[in-house]
Amino acid sequence: MISPLSVIILAAGKGTRMQSAKPKVLQTLAGKSLLGHVLDTCHQLTVDETIIVHGFGGDQVKSEITNQYTQASITWVAQTEQLGTGHAVKVTLSDLPKSGQSLILYGDVPLVSCQTLTALKTANTDGMSMLTLTVDNPFGLGRIKRDQAGNIEAIVEQKDANTDEQNIREINSGIYCVDNALLHKYLPGLSNDNAQQEYYLTDIVKMAVADGITIAAIEPEHTFEIEGVNNRQQLASLERTWQRKLVADLQEAGVQFADPSRVDIRGTLTAGQDVFIDVNVVFEGGCTLGDNVYIEAGCVIKNAKIGNACYIKPYCVIDRADIGAGVDIGPFAHLRPDTVLSDNSKVGNFVEIKKSTIGKGSKVNHLSYVGDATVGTGVNIGAGVITCNYDGANKSQTIIGDNAFIGSNASLVAPVKIGDTATVAAGSVITKDVDRSALAFGRARQVQKNDFQRPTKK
Repeated sequence: MISPLSVIILAAGKGTRMQSAKPKVLQTLAGKSLLGHVLDTCHQLTVDETIIVHGFGGDQVKSEITNQYTQASITWVAQTEQLGTGHAVKVTLSDLPKSGQSLILYGDVPLVSCQTLTALKTANTDGMSMLTLTVDNPFGLGRIKRDQAGNIEAIVEQKDANTDEQNIREINSGIYCVDNALLHKYLPGLSNDNAQQEYYLTDIVKMAVADGITIAAIEPEHTFEIEGVNNRQQLASLERTWQRKLVADLQEAGVQFADPSRVDIRGTLTAGQDVFIDVNVVFEGGCTLGDNVYIEAGCVIKNAKIGNACYIKPYCVIDRADIGAGVDIGPFAHLRPDTVLSDNSKVGNFVEIKKSTIGKGSKVNHLSYVGDATVGTGVNIGAGVITCNYDGANKSQTIIGDNAFIGSNASLVAPVKIGDTATVAAGSVITKDVDRSALAFGRARQVQKNDFQRPTKK
């Protein structure tokens, strides 16, 4: 029988050194809150109960996390006094099941992996396991004290450590997997008789040793998995570390970066083979790139799907768009949500498209706006064309048939339908449907006044 698993996330810290009105756990790393990273990792596990301990800015934390994780079942517990990590876990006891195990995590330690937590849970065969790490400089961190047989016997905090203990290089991450029965047994007996007068969670290790429990210890694959965030410098450093990891994973999958240090992935990015990404490209949300995609400098791509062999020129913004194969985009194009570009279509300089479908092989090359439109196959939309989709109160549709030709600077006033192979003359304002294969124009007659005298300054 699989033991029920609870997750306790300590997220009550104020984060004074952040110099922010926003709680520390809501600061962002790779486009996601620190606490959000921890929750996303937990959701990859089979978790029976998630308990979040909140404190400073608790209402703000609850509101933001609840809005983002609408399907998650979260128990919120307030820590009204900041009396240490042991006290923070202790306040969960009335909500914590008496059977099963608990992972104890931290809302400001965002990058612990699912693989590490799974290994930590598996290692807990006698009631308690913990995540440790051997480091070159352990200053300021709790030391793992072992007996002559190599078994863990205690954790000693920096301020309480003697000279020999301060020379120990194995440190405590603060991340544990503990049987709930032991938490219910040990936490009520914690003491604050120490240099900081706090209730240390680490004291449960000493209690477990006294009960003859063998405490298992594992180390994470990556050092950054146990790195916490206390100030802006640490946040920036961890951001770069995480970006290097994301980029390295993509390089192994066949992606080439012009400069791996000048790209930001603020979400998830999956890519095919022989993809090239130039400098200063930003990916947000969930993005997918096919094979042989070429992305030039300065593009921002959000929650988009880009098909095989697409070429994206510099400084394009692509937001929630679905792009087929062989599509050419930009430079300086803006694809807004619900844009669909079919195979071999082309969107050029300073073109904005919103909530529209551009058919196979169609072109919108220059300085145009297409909104709330369905454009057929083989259509050419000239420079400066706009669909007038908004009357100040309502949005209306423009439909352009296959192989239509829309001349430069035409305005298509929706709702309107342009038939297959129809032609709209340059500079026209079209307010009525245009039949198949017809030519439509609507512009004032040209008037010429000879020998015209320009106004002069008085």
